[in-house]
Amino acid sequence: MKHRITLSIGPATFRIGSAWPDPIRELKRLYADYPAPAGDFADFTVRLEPAGALRRWLRPSIFITGDHGLADAAPMSLPHGLLAAEMGMNLQMALGWRRHLLLHASSVEKNGRVLVMTGESGSGKSTLAAQLGERGWRLMGDEFALLDLATGVVLPFPRLVSLKNRAIGVMAAEVPAERMGPLMAGTAKGDIRHMVPRAEAVARMDEGASPALLLFPRFGHAPDIRSVGHGETFMRLTQASTNYVALGEPGFAALTRFVKTVPAKAIDFPSGNEAIAMVERLWEQRA
Repeated sequence: MKHRITLSIGPATFRIGSAWPDPIRELKRLYADYPAPAGDFADFTVRLEPAGALRRWLRPSIFITGDHGLADAAPMSLPHGLLAAEMGMNLQMALGWRRHLLLHASSVEKNGRVLVMTGESGSGKSTLAAQLGERGWRLMGDEFALLDLATGVVLPFPRLVSLKNRAIGVMAAEVPAERMGPLMAGTAKGDIRHMVPRAEAVARMDEGASPALLLFPRFGHAPDIRSVGHGETFMRLTQASTNYVALGEPGFAALTRFVKTVPAKAIDFPSGNEAIAMVERLWEQRA
């Protein structure tokens, strides 16, 4: 396609092409400080194409495709082009990545150990990871945690952080404007705005670390902390993985090791500040 960019994020490289210049312009701005890819090879290709013959110019509408795609995916409007590109990268990883066990989770690192957080959309895991990433932790990833099949190490995948609805104002109040993407209103999940991770997260995106704690956060409830048993943890993580079944026995072995060696807690919290205090307390108790 005429407009394109190649991005290296953690262990994965993406070639993204668009029929329109705007999505690529935003990607170039927000990923400007990421390292340049080595060579022309890319693990995945993402294409943002017109949804119909006239939809490049008349009510421009984007259909996401690439090496992997969903035939029945709904097209997106051009003002949501950056979101379409990010969703395209998510789709390629979810459907095509086989080098690591993928967990739909956010992760942060402190003192060489990793905190992994997973839960349903709206649970607060992305916002909590973003806040911790501004408070002395290293943000390792917002969308996926990559678990090494042989060593159990979590590999960084520090894409842009996808902030939704109320989380946008929370993070915009403490992050410089140049690290914030455009506000995209009226998406299927409400308002969305992307945030660039801190420079340290990008500079160290080749440095993995061992997981030390797993949290299942739940926003909007009275404060509570509960231990989660191995059986429930295993079941919830298989549901949170996009490639567990495809990996077969190596995926089972990696997940079994993770569940046996990493303590799991469920936390309920009414606000970000209370969640941060709970996380810091649990982290100290773990040590």
